[in-house]
Amino acid sequence: MRNRAGEETAGRIVDAAQRILAEAGLEAATVKAICEAAGVRPGSFYNLFDSKETVILEVVKQAIRAVDPDPERTGRDHVTDLVEAFVRFVEDRPDLARVYITVGLSGGITDAGIRSRMIRHHAERVARFVAALRRDRPELTEPEAERQVDALLAALNGYTLQRMLNPDFDFAGHAKGLLEMETR
Repeated sequence: MRNRAGEETAGRIVDAAQRILAEAGLEAATVKAICEAAGVRPGSFYNLFDSKETVILEVVKQAIRAVDPDPERTGRDHVTDLVEAFVRFVEDRPDLARVYITVGLSGGITDAGIRSRMIRHHAERVARFVAALRRDRPELTEPEAERQVDALLAALNGYTLQRMLNPDFDFAGHAKGLLEMETR
């Protein structure tokens, strides 16, 4: 019973944070505002989450999972699927893409916990892209695939930042160009 109550409270907190981020942006997403919107006390918040950044990253994680081409991780996705999911996330949820970039950069620099979480997320993403790339191009060795994936993800992250700075930037077109380079 206690775990279910904690899960329900965590769900309310994540939902409240998502609403605040969508409606008012990152600056408005304070612990106080999140707690008020979720109807919980700050003590309950801190029993479930280490910081506001932690709950915000959970919101982003759920949005990314929503566009995941293979959420059960059955190993059937391809690089094209993963890049298209990345594009859908950035294009469909620019509010959360902006939050992800902001928290990743600012929090990752100043907060060891956020930094470690961002590094772990990147390592998981690299492994997933490498596996997909090797399904598409089995002749590649693991190190070759990893080098290509590192370059691909660096470009996608850079394009994401460019999209956040310039809403007219053709993010989808540039991502598609990366895929065309990848298949050569």
